[in-house]
Amino acid sequence: MLTVFLQFLFSGLTIGSVYALVGIGFNIIYNATSILNLAQGEFVVIGGLMMWFFTTSMKLPFLVSALLTILTAALIGLLMERLAIKPIKKTDLLLMIMITISVSILLKGLLMFKFGKDPYGYPPFTEGEPLNFFGAVIPQQTIWVIGVTGACIILLFLFFNKTIIGKAMKACAVDPIAAKLVGINVSQMVMFSFILSAVVGAIGGIAITPISLMEYDKGPMLAVKGFCAAILGGLGSSRGAVVGGFTIGILESMTAGYIHSGLKDAVALVILLLVLFYKPAGIFGSSSISQLRKF
Repeated sequence: MLTVFLQFLFSGLTIGSVYALVGIGFNIIYNATSILNLAQGEFVVIGGLMMWFFTTSMKLPFLVSALLTILTAALIGLLMERLAIKPIKKTDLLLMIMITISVSILLKGLLMFKFGKDPYGYPPFTEGEPLNFFGAVIPQQTIWVIGVTGACIILLFLFFNKTIIGKAMKACAVDPIAAKLVGINVSQMVMFSFILSAVVGAIGGIAITPISLMEYDKGPMLAVKGFCAAILGGLGSSRGAVVGGFTIGILESMTAGYIHSGLKDAVALVILLLVLFYKPAGIFGSSSISQLRKF
């Protein structure tokens, strides 16, 4: 029983890592703009498919492929903000959400046109025998996924608390008007938030694709589950998104293993409804949107 439980636990931690990164991407943009970017899941797909393209199709070295994939995602995030978000003069949140849905549909169509409907994958980061932990078999890529997520969390914490740009982005989240009065280019910070969230999503896609094959249409479901992770942890709290992502991933894995695999996709939606009914602010959320969101 312990072996089976540990197997499900590590499986949940692996997929929960990706949900956490998607949730963090949601919060980066939400904190800067109050926009819910429902195209966030597409950047995970872009990360996986473009990494396959550079490593397998173009046969480039791994590190070069990873860098090019991240740059591609950053460019798409930049174009999304400059072409779809910035031209909207009136700050209508519903309109902004509809625009992000439109961008999601557009990106999904472009990915299908380029890659077709087949699933894609590539070898794990390191070859070798799986690890054995109390009888549970843990692929080395699982450790990579969890490790990459941990590294992203640490780097983002340092970015937002130790760099000028990160602090400026946090200032824009607190009060955009006051930030503008002290000389911060708010428009530029919004642009950086879209680029950064795209990069975070793409990194998640790069890490998870060797385990879970990537397809062009996985983005919307990843966005839903990442959004649920952000809501569970408290929208605006990246610490909460991490907790929410791992919680949803583990509960999904346990549901699939102990009850029925067909129910695992319903877990996130049930959690979302329960949180909205009983604790809308989430675990670490604040009832005051104007309060500084702590990473």
